[in-house]
Amino acid sequence: MIDFWLAAGLLLLVALSFLLIPVLRSRRAQREEDRTALNVALYQERVAELQTQQEEGVLDVAQMDAGRAEAARELLADTEGAEAPRVSRLGKPLPLLAAILVPVLGLGLYMHYGASDKVELTREFAQAPQSMEEMTQRLERAVAAQPDSAEGMYFLGRTYMAQDRPADAAKMFERTVNLAGRQPELLGQWAQAQYFADGKKWSDKVQTLTDEALKADPKEVTSLGLLGIAAFESGRYQDAIDYWNRLLAQLPPEDQSREALQGGITRATEKLVASGGKVAQAPAAKASALLKVSVDLAADLKSKVQPGDSVFIFARAISGPPAPLAVKRMTVADLPVTVELGDADAMMPQLKLSNFPEVQLVARISRAGKPTAGEWIGRSQPLASSTTAPQTLTIDSPDK
Repeated sequence: MIDFWLAAGLLLLVALSFLLIPVLRSRRAQREEDRTALNVALYQERVAELQTQQEEGVLDVAQMDAGRAEAARELLADTEGAEAPRVSRLGKPLPLLAAILVPVLGLGLYMHYGASDKVELTREFAQAPQSMEEMTQRLERAVAAQPDSAEGMYFLGRTYMAQDRPADAAKMFERTVNLAGRQPELLGQWAQAQYFADGKKWSDKVQTLTDEALKADPKEVTSLGLLGIAAFESGRYQDAIDYWNRLLAQLPPEDQSREALQGGITRATEKLVASGGKVAQAPAAKASALLKVSVDLAADLKSKVQPGDSVFIFARAISGPPAPLAVKRMTVADLPVTVELGDADAMMPQLKLSNFPEVQLVARISRAGKPTAGEWIGRSQPLASSTTAPQTLTIDSPDK
């Protein structure tokens, strides 16, 4: 912060110079005025002396006029080059008062509206914290300095959870949701913190948060893990196994938490069997859809397109959202071409081919490279998403 205050002090000196230089100049002008007044007084004294000598008969009229002229020339010589007096409407006290008030007022305004705390936080975060407590203090100051930073609040909430402060974490996640929107991950974190803040008691609030999170994203991992914990704590071991199996399917093979999660599933299975129950088999996974389609261009259109024009080949649901379920992008130069559209080409996880029974194949040429609008198009008849037979699609119509 020392370099900052040095720069601020230099700028302050520059600002004060604009106030104090006119005052110093006015003092110089005052000295010029005082010297001129002294010269005028000396001139008047000389003229009076000449008049006395004339009255006494020492000087005649000619000598009197010559002496007065000489005194006048001396006065002009003394005052020659003096600056014209400057008239200040402000006077001297006001600039001096402003010179005192400007730095005081500037410092006060900066301390109130300035960002010295943010500058200091930036310097602190450039260095690694020595402890979890130090990191928490930094995050708390960062949130206080930037109350509209959802990212800072989120990380502070996670830090509170790591320190076993779920009540504080729940408040922080709630503020994060209010700022960043009701994103599934944030809702899951809020629900988890609220559950532990309530002493591991399931509540309507926690249920609402997890339902909303999983409705937006059925694979939201925090909500799945929390529902599994709540089910295990309440003796609903089969539900716990189901939730944890769903969570296990989302974790990458190298994730270190897989071992702990698998241990929880094993304990839930043992308790279910010990209570006389039987572990239900997980439902068979739905087969992935895969459509094979060959796309070509009508002969009468080959002279109307350019090799670099984009070709979008996609499948969309007959009854469902208008967004494409699977998309491939090619160029006119690639035609004719055969592509496969499957669940792996889904634009969003919840919009897979296998989730919709009937689809339509579409191929669109867009010179501007926009998948939603183009010049030429080809469409298929509705077909089942489980179709395995190769399909043929011809681009032959204006895109209206």
